Amino acid sequence: MKILLSSPRGFCAGVNMAIECVERVLKLKGPPIYVYHEIVHNRHVVNHFSEAGVVFVNSVDQVPRGATLVYSAHGVSPRVRLQAADRALTQIDATCPLVAKVHTEAIRYARKKFAIVLIGHRNHDEVVGTFGEAPDSIHIVENVRDVYALNIPEDHRIAYLTQTTLSLDEAEVVIKALRERYPRIRGPQKEDICYATTNRQLAVRQWAEECDVVLVVGSQNSSNSLRLVETAKERGVPAYLIDDVSELELSWLDGAEKVLITAGASAPEHLVQELIEMLKAQFDAEVEVRELANEDISFQLPLSLRKVELQQLRS
Repeated sequence: MKILLSSPRGFCAGVNMAIECVERVLKLKGPPIYVYHEIVHNRHVVNHFSEAGVVFVNSVDQVPRGATLVYSAHGVSPRVRLQAADRALTQIDATCPLVAKVHTEAIRYARKKFAIVLIGHRNHDEVVGTFGEAPDSIHIVENVRDVYALNIPEDHRIAYLTQTTLSLDEAEVVIKALRERYPRIRGPQKEDICYATTNRQLAVRQWAEECDVVLVVGSQNSSNSLRLVETAKERGVPAYLIDDVSELELSWLDGAEKVLITAGASAPEHLVQELIEMLKAQFDAEVEVRELANEDISFQLPLSLRKVELQQLRS
């Protein structure tokens, strides 16, 4: 067997920043600390932090007054921030800056009285948070059918934004339909779909058809990981999403001579390496690294964390 190991894969800059935030708050405050929703959508990461004393909550009401609350990489709505302030919580904002950019765009368009079409998955944490910035102005669409169900006058000022972890294929089709229906629609100056999502999908687009099977390491609730599976399947290649090597079914690999391995933006690298080691042992597999792009992006830790660290030093 030959393994094509896709690079880049795994953690993106936003995930690295969010995880470091939780680690530093844990060290600073000691357990328990609270995180609003999963810090990133990966079962292994969440389990690791749960064992270290992190409590993941779905409501601000679950956090004791005066405690520390970290916001996940997916962002939150202004309503959540107000609720946290009412409970005198120390708020640490680990929102990915690329998600925060979409929030800013939504606020800007809403102030200018635009109708905003948000392309994304309605119940995803990121979309829920963005929608909360301007609920009276935002219309969520998931597909072309939703585009043609929109009830926005054609002469109204209108703009679109997208969830950062969308499928490129899916987004292109929906944006095309929006432009056909609303020729004057505005889009973001720089595409909202994040660089990591784009790079990982482009790599699958480029190399999947060389392979018999695509294996994606990531969790089932990880939007960007699911999109990698869809990207391969849309090119006629069997693809499977696994949390780790224990979920691999060897029957998927019957007759497979070439396997593409990649990982979603919230999947730890050690899970990829464990999968590779098993394939080496089971199939005498050889690894060829394929690099699409060199990701050297990093994000500064949020000001809210740096302020808390400074206060701790002074006390």
